[in-house]
Amino acid sequence: MKNIVNTYISGLKSAYYNAKGKEIWDYFEYIKHGATQEDLDKLKAIYPSIPSALINLLQYVDGTYWRAYGEEKITFFLLGSDVSEYPYYLLSSKQIFENRNNAINYYSDYINRAYEGVKIDEKITNNANNMNWLHFSDCMNNCGTSQLFIDFSPSEKGAKGQVIRFLHDPDEFKVIADSFDAYLKMLIETDFNFIDEEILE
Repeated sequence: MKNIVNTYISGLKSAYYNAKGKEIWDYFEYIKHGATQEDLDKLKAIYPSIPSALINLLQYVDGTYWRAYGEEKITFFLLGSDVSEYPYYLLSSKQIFENRNNAINYYSDYINRAYEGVKIDEKITNNANNMNWLHFSDCMNNCGTSQLFIDFSPSEKGAKGQVIRFLHDPDEFKVIADSFDAYLKMLIETDFNFIDEEILE
C-alpha cells in the first residue's frame, strides 16, 4: 500500500482501539481480504482515472458494506466525511461496478438544477449528460442519508477527481475534497472523529 493508505489504516486502527473497539478491529483484520486483480482491472477499465489510493484501499479490504467474507457478511465503519456524526462504509469493487450508473439514474434532475432549494456546489457540473461519478461509499444509515462519489466530470471551477458528498434531507451536493488523497488526509487530520465509543456500541 502507498504511504497515505498506510497512514490512514494505522490511524484508523488507533481510533478503534482508543474507542474501546479493539475486539471489533482485530476481528475485522482477521476476516477481511483485498479485491482480486480481476475486479480491480474491471474498475480501471471503466474508470481509467481511478485514484491509486482507492485501488490501494481496495487491495487492503474489498468493501465493508454487507460484504461477505467466507460465510459471514460484515458491516464495518471505514470512512467518514465532513459530517462528523456519520461514519461510512467502503463499497466493494463489485458494488462499485454494479452501482456505476446510479448517480445518473437517481441524481440527473438535481445536477441539471431542476429543483429549487437544493444546495449544489458550483464545482459540480450542471449537465447530467456529462456526469462521470464513481460511487465508493455509503453512510451508516444504509445509504439513505449520505453517499460519497469521486467526480471525474467537474465544472470549470472544480477539479477532476474531486470527492462529492451527497446529504439527504435537506438535499445537498458538496465537494469536500479536491482529490481522494486529500479526502483521506482530511479524515486523518480530523483524528477520525467519526469513530467513538457510542458509534461502536
